[in-house]
Amino acid sequence: MEKKVILVTGTGGNVGQGVLRNIKSLDLNIVVIGTDIASFTAGNHLCDFTYQVPYSYAENYIATIQNIVEKEKVDLIIPTTDYEIYYLALHQADLKAKVVASNHETAKIYLDKYLTFQHHKSLNIPFSQSWLPSEFKNEINDIIVKPREGRGSRGIHLNPENPKSFSDDFMIQPLHKGIEITTAFYVKKDGSLHGLFTMQRELSNGATSKSQTTRLYDDQLRNIIEKMIQVKGLVGSINLQSIVTSKGEIIPFEVNCRISGTNSIRHNLGFQDVKYTIQEYLLNQEPDEVKTIDGIAVRLLYDVIYPNAENEADLNNNKSQHIIY
Repeated sequence: MEKKVILVTGTGGNVGQGVLRNIKSLDLNIVVIGTDIASFTAGNHLCDFTYQVPYSYAENYIATIQNIVEKEKVDLIIPTTDYEIYYLALHQADLKAKVVASNHETAKIYLDKYLTFQHHKSLNIPFSQSWLPSEFKNEINDIIVKPREGRGSRGIHLNPENPKSFSDDFMIQPLHKGIEITTAFYVKKDGSLHGLFTMQRELSNGATSKSQTTRLYDDQLRNIIEKMIQVKGLVGSINLQSIVTSKGEIIPFEVNCRISGTNSIRHNLGFQDVKYTIQEYLLNQEPDEVKTIDGIAVRLLYDVIYPNAENEADLNNNKSQHIIY
């Protein structure tokens, strides 16, 4: 295979680092460019070259990305943060590399959890009941207040004393009790569902700390996902987060229009959405058949150590001497 160049954004986060490890595992002739808002991240040692970039909503973000694309002759961009998905999709026509992202209208809806609720409600697709604080009339007692935009568990409040004191930048949902599951599904270029993969998970600081394959809910989830993709606009790997109640009802509460943070776990359990992305958008191949296995995964911390280093500005790629311990 002739040399190809992939740009992966958000290499300081767990999503980006998982994508980088998955690309490396494919053992293809690929040069990996990493970008992040910080110059020195835990993902630097997985990249051939790295660049510091502005926040995606900054005026000069797209121009910065385009300069990198032209300088490094980038073939493909894989965004790994929600905001970059939206802004790169919005400006796809201005970029000389293919961006793997849902269309910007769809990405905008799923960037905002309240718009997601309204979108699903209008299409009769299951989603957790949601209210803006200004419209909430104490319909229920147990609630969760969360930012409409944002990721992880940042800014979440459980059963606050005065829900209406929050601005409409927040939203209110029932505090559902049950099993939390995360479902990855891959939508091919032609708009068809290539496959899905669900794990029951436990969280620590808003991120998955332990997970286990489950197939119990595949039929219900497939029905929900098929309704979602019938609307068009969703492509590539998407993440659906849900609660399973004691009655077996699946209640989705969040959709991420991007590869999710458990991509490295899924890859080793047979759902290889990073590989499917590269096959379709870089190699112009049909993605491999989905062949998943059961499994359990637990996450741990490890260290990337740069012996004798004095200046982190020099530690910007995989050529810097390092130890993984």
